[in-house]
Amino acid sequence: MTSQIEVAEAVAAPAATSSCKAAYGANLQVGRRLRSLLSLADFELAARKVLPRPIFGYISGAAEDGKSAAANRAAFDTLKFRPRVLVDVSGRSQATEVFGQRYDAPFGVAPVGISAIAAYRGDVVLARAARDERIPAIMSGSSLIPMETAHAAAPGTWFQAYLPGDPTRRAALIDRVAAGGFSTLVVTVDIPVWANRENNIRAGFSLPLRPSVRLAMDGITRPRWLVETFARTLITDGMPHFENSFATRGAPILSASAIRDTNGRDHLSWTDIGRIREQWRGNLVLKGILHAADAERAVSMGADGIIVSNHGGRQLDGAAEPLFVLPEICDAVGHKTVVMMDGGIRRGSDVLKALALGARFVFLGRPFMYAAAVGGTAGVRHAITLLRDEVDRNMAMLGTTTVAEVNRAILV
Repeated sequence: MTSQIEVAEAVAAPAATSSCKAAYGANLQVGRRLRSLLSLADFELAARKVLPRPIFGYISGAAEDGKSAAANRAAFDTLKFRPRVLVDVSGRSQATEVFGQRYDAPFGVAPVGISAIAAYRGDVVLARAARDERIPAIMSGSSLIPMETAHAAAPGTWFQAYLPGDPTRRAALIDRVAAGGFSTLVVTVDIPVWANRENNIRAGFSLPLRPSVRLAMDGITRPRWLVETFARTLITDGMPHFENSFATRGAPILSASAIRDTNGRDHLSWTDIGRIREQWRGNLVLKGILHAADAERAVSMGADGIIVSNHGGRQLDGAAEPLFVLPEICDAVGHKTVVMMDGGIRRGSDVLKALALGARFVFLGRPFMYAAAVGGTAGVRHAITLLRDEVDRNMAMLGTTTVAEVNRAILV
């Protein structure tokens, strides 16, 4: 005699089979190279095999002993979820609005410097993938692709600037950003001087890049990168330059002036932020805030948003984890401005923990850069999809249907 359980399983089987086939078909679409990558951590492992050691070390490394970078990740483990059950979550949505723009997920692509030496035309790759997946990307000011090219390829991209210390050059650069069509300017404020990144020296990475036998051997042992990124760049676009440090083209990546041109920020002050606010008519975001008093000062100067960040642990080693100072900052200014966060996010659960503590939006840099190096635009889109799916599943299991319902009540 057929049991009720067997009947139920038989009825459910066709739907389950269809679902599995759909998932398998979607998996096939990402390509053989990406099919086995199931999490953002997988992209890091894959990128290590693709990128020469100096370039991988530049992306993965942090300042001095790397304590802040490690602590950024560990901070998320200190928080646990407290889900609610028997909630109808069939209509859940991750849609989030920032600066009047609706995005399909509450996360975006953080700025990653010199990304075009890790992936062919990396800045365009990151921006296009974000546009295709309907999330924002922030283009780095230390990029090797002209900002106008990236924005033309992906309108709506944000621009992050390391603003020159010289007021005349700074004003000219801001005018260029506006003329390029950008509506959101992100000013990084936590880099008055260059950090002590010993890992770069140990890995053989330097700016300017210095040709050496070691560097050549590192490239030869990574033939895919050598052909698909390095050689293709030289043949198609010529020697990479720092394109967006000033209103005019900057130095080539092999030039000694590549570092000199980025100095002179140690005297930037709140007075300069006030002048920038007067000149820039779009959305102004200050990135690198870790103190509630600085957040309040930013709001008083007219900042439309802030990004709570310790630069991914790449500046001051020992700086507080953004996740730990986020609640205090949100309590102080969350009702006045858009509070965002980056640093250490690798899972959908991390995204939700940051949102629960008050962040409106979060950004990730390294994981998407690894994805670009491994699979180009398709790789970044796959990484975005994986993270978005994790957020979706976790929202369902938490008993939440919108990001507005993701608050401190879901945390222990």
